[in-house]
Parts: sequence; structure tokens; C-alpha cells
Amino acid sequence: MVLKIQELNLKNEILAGITVALALLPEVIAFAFLAGIDPIIALHASIIIGLCTSIFGGRPAMISGAAGSVAVVFVALIAVHGKEYLFATVALMGIIQILVGIFKLGKFARMIPYPVILGFVNGLAIVIFLAQLNQFKIDGKYMNGIQLYVMISLVILTMIIVKFLPKLTKVVPSSLVAIIVITGLSVWFEGKGIHMPNVKEFAKGGISGGLPKFHMPNLPINLETLKIIFPYALTAALAGLIESLLTLSLVDDITDTRGKGNRECIGQGIGNLLNGFMGGTGGCAMIGQSMVNLTSNGRGRLSGVATALAMLSFVLFGSKMIEIIPLAALVGVMFMVVIETFAWNSLRLGNKVPKKDVYVIVIVAIITVFHDLALAVIVGVIISALIFAWEKGEKISYKTNINEGGCKTYVIEGPLFFGSTSNFKELFNPKEDPKKVYIDFKNSYISDHSAIDAINTITEKYSELGKEIHLKHLSPDCLLLLKNAEAIIEVNVYEDPKYHVADDTLA
Repeated sequence: MVLKIQELNLKNEILAGITVALALLPEVIAFAFLAGIDPIIALHASIIIGLCTSIFGGRPAMISGAAGSVAVVFVALIAVHGKEYLFATVALMGIIQILVGIFKLGKFARMIPYPVILGFVNGLAIVIFLAQLNQFKIDGKYMNGIQLYVMISLVILTMIIVKFLPKLTKVVPSSLVAIIVITGLSVWFEGKGIHMPNVKEFAKGGISGGLPKFHMPNLPINLETLKIIFPYALTAALAGLIESLLTLSLVDDITDTRGKGNRECIGQGIGNLLNGFMGGTGGCAMIGQSMVNLTSNGRGRLSGVATALAMLSFVLFGSKMIEIIPLAALVGVMFMVVIETFAWNSLRLGNKVPKKDVYVIVIVAIITVFHDLALAVIVGVIISALIFAWEKGEKISYKTNINEGGCKTYVIEGPLFFGSTSNFKELFNPKEDPKKVYIDFKNSYISDHSAIDAINTITEKYSELGKEIHLKHLSPDCLLLLKNAEAIIEVNVYEDPKYHVADDTLA
């Protein structure tokens, strides 16, 4: 019984890989045209990075290839400097990504707020949808008449098969069945004089080619070259890692498993480093193709390996067969990916979540559609961090009491950091306070240089009036922070023997 289940899973992985490869081909070719390179360069790159990330990456079932988020970075570089600079840039991009993984910086992707992720997937779904509309054009003009109606009908039929076939059987991926059925119908319509655009027409000459070959970038190795390629390499590396790590998080949620972000960074880097020396362009994880893989029951590393090997087989042996696949079938598959990718629940959030989160979702989605993923995520994180800092800064408050000796104590409530220092300074009244004042931090926390500077400012105001100010109930790490800043601040720390800080849980 166990053997039978293993065989079934093996079959699912291989068939899912073939399905993904079929859907990946036209998208990779489209991104090649976007970047201004030959399709075979992007196809070879997808094969190499697909294999590397499936073997060395940190997320089984995630598919990598020559993605659009990376391709757009290289457009200006290729236009001005040519393909040789592209290859060197991709190699450097890979080195940067490997270093990010080695120094374990990939974990910071898990700090990206959930509203940013929702905005990212919604924006990416819209981008994928809009990209499919170009498939309804012939020679730059939209189809019309019977040809348009047949195209739309085949797209809808594809979506119906992909959606409902799994309810009948999951023996074979529904996407693969849809592609086979629609290809057969397309051939039948050709016999009736109704032409449906196919992959060969889209690729402007086909997808046939040989194996990837080692190629040392032919350009001068000097500081001037580094100045040219480094900005593009850094931008592409960050864009690729952001999309890959966000896709990793999304696949984690769908599969209820946990990938390894730093290992994924290294796997992506190895793939791009090899691409740089094998005449390929850069790549990263592709959320759309990863969703195709998941909906086709691909769950392990084998599905990614199968995708890469199927791509290689198509390039070497099956190009003639792949070229006859109608774009209608691939558009239908990608429309289902759009439906699966878009976070529809985000449209129903309304009053269920804070307005700021809704704003972040919308802003990130808009920037993703009209600019690029990397900028969208960076802006989203910055906005979320600023909102968080503002809200925490607003929450700082105090209570006061005066003892029998006339000493006044300010009991601070809330963390003291850069976002709350302005409000903190406004809590005090040096002119009217008594000669001796205590600031009690048992319900607060000194967290950064801005906090130290704020305390120093208050201390100076009291000192100018000949009054003393003491700090009490500081946690050990707060005391260490003040001790390290002795050169720029002079305060009296009051040690209360009756009070013991157990730990720094406020940190």
C-alpha cells in the first residue's frame, strides 16, 4: 500500500512538472522580449535556476525561472551596454544572493507585514492578468469577429476544465488535460479556417536550441565595469530575493509547512551565478508558476526538477510539438492562476481591520502594477514601520506622585524610542517641579540613541535650574545602554534595593 502511494506521488510530481513547464514557456519567452534578449537565453536560464533552486533551495514545490520582476531591471543595462554586461551582472547578482543567505539575512523577509504580502499578491495577480491580454492581439491589434469569440470560448473552456476536473479525478493534473484538449480543438478549428495563435508565433521563430554552454562574459575586468554592473546586480538581487521569499511565505501558508529562507537565498544565488557563466539571464521564484505547480498537486523538490528537465526536453526535442499549443490554453491556465493568487478575502476586510492596513494593501498593489515588486514591498514596509512608530509614540504617558519629603516621581508608561521622544519631553515641567525629581521606568523601556538624547535634554533643563533628576527601575540592558553613552549623557541612576528587574521582557 505504501509503495502504491509513493508511485502515485511520483507520478503527480512528474506530471505537475510537465504542466508547469508548458505554462512557463510562453511567459519566459515574453519576459525575454521585455528584456531585449533572445528567447533561448531566458529558456536556458530558467532550466538552470529551476534545477538549482529545486536541489539546493529552501522551499520544495516552489518554481523558479526567468521572472519579470528581474527582467525589468535589466532592460536599460542591455539597451546601453549589451548582453555581455548582462551575463556579468547576473553572476554578481548570484554572489550577492549567496552572501545574503550565508549571513542569514533572509530571515528578515519574515518581518514583512501581512498587509504588504496581501498587496504584493494582489498586485502581482493584476500584473499577470494584464499580461495575458496581449495574447488576444495579432500584429498589435486585438482580434475581432469569430476569431475573438473562439479564442474567448477556448480560454473559458480551459478554466472550466482546470476548475472542475479535480472534482472528478486527480489522477492527472487538470491543467495538463486542459492544454491537451484545447490543443486538439485548436487544430480542429484550423481545419475550419479559424486560426488560433500558438507558441511558435509568439516566440517569433520557435523555441528550439541546444544545451546551455559555458560562456565567460567578454568584457574588461576593472573598476569601471564594476561601477556599471553593481547597481543593476544589487537591484536585481534584492528584487529576486523579495519575490522569492514572499513566494516562499505564500507557499508555506498554502501547504502548511515551513521553508528555509536563508537556504533559498543560497539556492537562488547558485542558480544566478551559474547563469552568469552559462550565457543566461537572471531569475527568481515565480509565484504564478508555483501556484500552477501546487494546483497540479506538485509538493516536493521533484516537481521543480521535472519542470526544469521538461523545459530542457522541449528545447532539445519537443519544440515542434510545443509550438502548436494555442495561446488560448495557456491564457486560461494563467487566468486560473490569477484567481488562485489574488487574495479575495482582502476585498472583504473593510471595517474588520484597521484602515491603515487597508491603505497599505492598496498602495503596495498599485506600486506593484505600475512600477515593480521591489519598490512596492520596500514602500509598504516603510509605511507600516512609520505607522507603527507613530502609534507607539502616541501611547507614552505618565503618572506622578510627591512623597513626604517633597520629591516628585514621574512613572513613565510606554516605550521610549525615536517615535515617542517628542511626547516624552512634553511630559515634564522643570520650572514648577521640586528640587529633586525621579523618573521611574518600571513600566517603560529606553531603547535607542534618540531616547538617550531625550533624557539628556530633560536632564540639562533641570540642571540649568539647579535641580536634580534621577532615573530608577532600569532594566540591565537599559543600564548598559546608558553606560555606553556616558560620553554624551550625564544622569544619576537611583538603585532601589527593594526593586529587582527579573528580565528584559519589555525589550
